[in-house]
Amino acid sequence: MSEDSRRAAWQYRLDRLAREEAIARGEEPDVADAASEPARPWTQAERSAYVENAIQQAIRRGEFDNLPGSGKPLEGLTGRHDPDWWIRRKIEREQLSGLGPPALTLRVENEQLEARLDRMHRESEVREAVEDFNRRVIEARRQLLGGPPVVTATRDADDEIRAWRERREARRRQAAEEREQLEHEQRASRTRWWRRRG
Repeated sequence: MSEDSRRAAWQYRLDRLAREEAIARGEEPDVADAASEPARPWTQAERSAYVENAIQQAIRRGEFDNLPGSGKPLEGLTGRHDPDWWIRRKIEREQLSGLGPPALTLRVENEQLEARLDRMHRESEVREAVEDFNRRVIEARRQLLGGPPVVTATRDADDEIRAWRERREARRRQAAEEREQLEHEQRASRTRWWRRRG
Protein backbone atom coordinates (compact mmCIF):
# COMPACT_ATOMS: atom_id res chain seq x y z
CA MET A 1 0.00 0.00 0.00
CA SER A 2 1.48 3.30 -1.02
CA GLU A 3 1.84 6.31 1.26
CA ASP A 4 -0.64 8.33 -0.87
CA SER A 5 -3.39 5.74 -0.51
CA ARG A 6 -2.85 5.59 3.24
CA ARG A 7 -3.00 9.37 3.45
CA ALA A 8 -6.19 9.39 1.35
CA ALA A 9 -7.77 6.76 3.62
CA TRP A 10 -6.93 8.78 6.72
CA GLN A 11 -8.20 11.96 5.07
CA TYR A 12 -11.46 10.20 4.22
CA ARG A 13 -11.86 9.07 7.84
CA LEU A 14 -11.09 12.56 9.16
CA ASP A 15 -13.54 14.18 6.71
CA ARG A 16 -16.23 11.70 7.71
CA LEU A 17 -15.60 12.43 11.40
CA ALA A 18 -15.76 16.18 10.71
CA ARG A 19 -19.10 15.75 8.92
CA GLU A 20 -20.45 13.65 11.83
CA GLU A 21 -19.29 16.31 14.31
CA ALA A 22 -21.01 19.02 12.26
CA ILE A 23 -24.23 17.01 12.24
CA ALA A 24 -23.92 16.41 16.01
CA ARG A 25 -23.55 20.19 16.53
CA GLY A 26 -26.72 20.74 14.49
CA GLU A 27 -24.91 22.26 11.55
CA GLU A 28 -25.48 21.28 7.95
CA PRO A 29 -22.27 19.91 6.43
CA ASP A 30 -21.53 21.52 3.10
CA VAL A 31 -21.36 18.50 0.80
CA ALA A 32 -20.76 20.56 -2.34
CA ASP A 33 -17.69 22.27 -0.86
CA ALA A 34 -16.28 19.00 0.37
CA ALA A 35 -16.75 17.38 -3.03
CA SER A 36 -15.36 20.30 -5.07
CA GLU A 37 -12.26 20.96 -2.93
CA PRO A 38 -9.34 18.65 -3.40
CA ALA A 39 -8.51 16.80 -0.21
CA ARG A 40 -5.43 18.22 1.46
CA PRO A 41 -3.63 16.49 4.31
CA TRP A 42 -4.18 17.86 7.79
CA THR A 43 -1.26 19.39 9.57
CA GLN A 44 -0.14 18.11 12.95
CA ALA A 45 -1.62 21.21 14.61
CA GLU A 46 -5.01 20.64 12.93
CA ARG A 47 -5.08 17.01 14.01
CA SER A 48 -4.12 17.95 17.58
CA ALA A 49 -6.82 20.64 17.67
CA TYR A 50 -9.40 18.20 16.34
CA VAL A 51 -8.51 15.54 18.92
CA GLU A 52 -8.47 18.08 21.76
CA ASN A 53 -11.87 19.37 20.63
CA ALA A 54 -13.28 15.82 20.57
CA ILE A 55 -11.94 15.16 24.09
CA GLN A 56 -13.42 18.41 25.45
CA GLN A 57 -16.82 17.61 23.91
CA ALA A 58 -16.74 14.10 25.44
CA ILE A 59 -15.93 15.65 28.84
CA ARG A 60 -18.89 18.04 28.49
CA ARG A 61 -21.18 15.15 27.54
CA GLY A 62 -19.99 13.31 30.66
CA GLU A 63 -18.51 10.31 28.89
CA PHE A 64 -15.53 10.25 31.29
CA ASP A 65 -17.67 10.41 34.45
CA ASN A 66 -17.88 7.36 36.73
CA LEU A 67 -15.10 5.41 35.05
CA PRO A 68 -13.78 2.38 36.99
CA GLY A 69 -11.03 3.42 39.39
CA SER A 70 -12.12 7.06 39.40
CA GLY A 71 -10.80 8.88 42.47
CA LYS A 72 -8.57 5.99 43.52
CA PRO A 73 -4.76 6.14 43.68
CA LEU A 74 -2.79 4.48 40.93
CA GLU A 75 -1.33 1.11 41.87
CA GLY A 76 2.38 0.48 41.88
CA LEU A 77 3.61 4.02 42.52
CA THR A 78 6.01 3.08 45.32
CA GLY A 79 8.98 5.01 44.01
CA ARG A 80 11.06 1.86 43.50
CA HIS A 81 11.82 0.70 39.97
CA ASP A 82 11.07 -2.95 39.35
CA PRO A 83 11.80 -4.01 35.77
CA ASP A 84 9.68 -7.13 36.21
CA TRP A 85 6.63 -5.32 37.59
CA TRP A 86 4.30 -6.61 34.91
CA ILE A 87 4.96 -10.30 35.48
CA ARG A 88 4.94 -9.89 39.27
CA ARG A 89 1.55 -8.11 39.08
CA LYS A 90 0.19 -10.85 36.80
CA ILE A 91 1.31 -13.56 39.24
CA GLU A 92 -0.26 -11.69 42.18
CA ARG A 93 -3.51 -10.83 40.38
CA GLU A 94 -4.06 -14.34 39.05
CA GLN A 95 -2.67 -15.94 42.24
CA LEU A 96 -0.38 -18.15 40.22
CA SER A 97 2.08 -20.28 42.10
CA GLY A 98 5.11 -22.11 40.84
CA LEU A 99 5.14 -20.20 37.55
CA GLY A 100 7.78 -17.84 36.35
CA PRO A 101 11.44 -17.49 37.13
CA PRO A 102 12.50 -18.37 40.68
CA ALA A 103 13.48 -14.76 41.39
CA LEU A 104 9.88 -13.62 40.98
CA THR A 105 8.15 -16.57 42.63
CA LEU A 106 10.46 -16.24 45.64
CA ARG A 107 9.63 -12.51 45.91
CA VAL A 108 5.92 -13.28 46.00
CA GLU A 109 6.47 -16.09 48.50
CA ASN A 110 8.63 -13.80 50.66
CA GLU A 111 5.78 -11.27 50.85
CA GLN A 112 3.32 -13.98 51.89
CA LEU A 113 5.64 -15.95 54.20
CA GLU A 114 4.48 -14.45 57.51
CA ALA A 115 0.82 -15.12 56.72
CA ARG A 116 1.72 -18.69 55.77
CA LEU A 117 3.71 -19.17 59.00
CA ASP A 118 0.83 -17.76 61.07
CA ARG A 119 -1.41 -20.61 59.86
CA MET A 120 1.01 -23.17 61.37
CA HIS A 121 0.47 -24.60 64.84
CA ARG A 122 3.89 -25.85 65.94
CA GLU A 123 7.36 -24.33 66.09
CA SER A 124 8.81 -27.33 64.29
CA GLU A 125 6.53 -26.62 61.30
CA VAL A 126 7.62 -22.96 61.28
CA ARG A 127 11.32 -23.88 61.42
CA GLU A 128 10.90 -26.45 58.65
CA ALA A 129 9.06 -23.94 56.40
CA VAL A 130 11.71 -21.23 56.93
CA GLU A 131 14.56 -23.66 56.27
CA ASP A 132 12.83 -24.87 53.09
CA PHE A 133 12.38 -21.25 51.94
CA ASN A 134 16.06 -20.46 52.65
CA ARG A 135 17.19 -23.58 50.82
CA ARG A 136 15.21 -22.59 47.70
CA VAL A 137 16.57 -19.01 47.81
CA ILE A 138 20.17 -20.25 47.99
CA GLU A 139 19.50 -22.80 45.24
CA ALA A 140 18.01 -20.09 42.97
CA ARG A 141 21.06 -17.88 43.53
CA ARG A 142 23.39 -20.67 42.40
CA GLN A 143 21.57 -21.32 39.12
CA LEU A 144 22.98 -19.54 36.11
CA LEU A 145 19.92 -19.82 33.87
CA GLY A 146 19.63 -16.11 33.14
CA GLY A 147 16.56 -14.09 33.91
CA PRO A 148 16.15 -11.58 36.70
CA PRO A 149 18.61 -11.76 39.60
CA VAL A 150 17.49 -13.29 42.88
CA VAL A 151 17.40 -10.42 45.37
CA THR A 152 15.24 -12.15 47.99
CA ALA A 153 17.04 -12.41 51.33
CA THR A 154 17.11 -15.55 53.42
CA ARG A 155 15.31 -15.54 56.76
CA ASP A 156 16.75 -16.43 60.17
CA ALA A 157 14.72 -19.37 61.53
CA ASP A 158 15.09 -18.34 65.19
CA ASP A 159 13.98 -14.76 64.46
CA GLU A 160 10.99 -16.01 62.49
CA ILE A 161 9.99 -18.38 65.31
CA ARG A 162 10.28 -15.53 67.82
CA ALA A 163 8.16 -13.25 65.61
CA TRP A 164 5.65 -16.10 65.05
CA ARG A 165 5.30 -16.54 68.84
CA GLU A 166 4.81 -12.78 69.34
CA ARG A 167 2.15 -12.56 66.62
CA ARG A 168 0.44 -15.65 68.01
CA GLU A 169 0.45 -14.22 71.56
CA ALA A 170 -0.86 -10.87 70.29
CA ARG A 171 -3.73 -12.66 68.52
CA ARG A 172 -4.53 -14.59 71.71
CA ARG A 173 -4.54 -11.37 73.78
CA GLN A 174 -6.74 -9.65 71.25
CA ALA A 175 -9.17 -12.58 71.16
CA ALA A 176 -9.29 -12.61 74.98
CA GLU A 177 -9.93 -8.86 75.10
CA GLU A 178 -12.69 -9.17 72.49
CA ARG A 179 -14.24 -12.07 74.41
CA GLU A 180 -14.08 -10.06 77.65
CA GLN A 181 -15.64 -7.04 75.96
CA LEU A 182 -18.43 -9.19 74.53
CA GLU A 183 -19.14 -10.80 77.90
CA HIS A 184 -19.18 -7.36 79.55
CA GLU A 185 -21.65 -6.06 76.95
CA GLN A 186 -23.85 -9.15 77.40
CA ARG A 187 -23.88 -8.71 81.21
CA ALA A 188 -24.70 -5.03 80.86
CA SER A 189 -27.48 -5.85 78.41
CA ARG A 190 -28.98 -8.46 80.76
CA THR A 191 -28.77 -6.02 83.68
CA ARG A 192 -30.59 -3.33 81.69
CA TRP A 193 -33.24 -5.84 80.64
CA TRP A 194 -33.85 -6.94 84.27
CA ARG A 195 -34.06 -3.32 85.40
CA ARG A 196 -36.67 -2.56 82.78
CA ARG A 197 -38.74 -5.58 83.80
CA GLY A 198 -38.53 -4.83 87.51
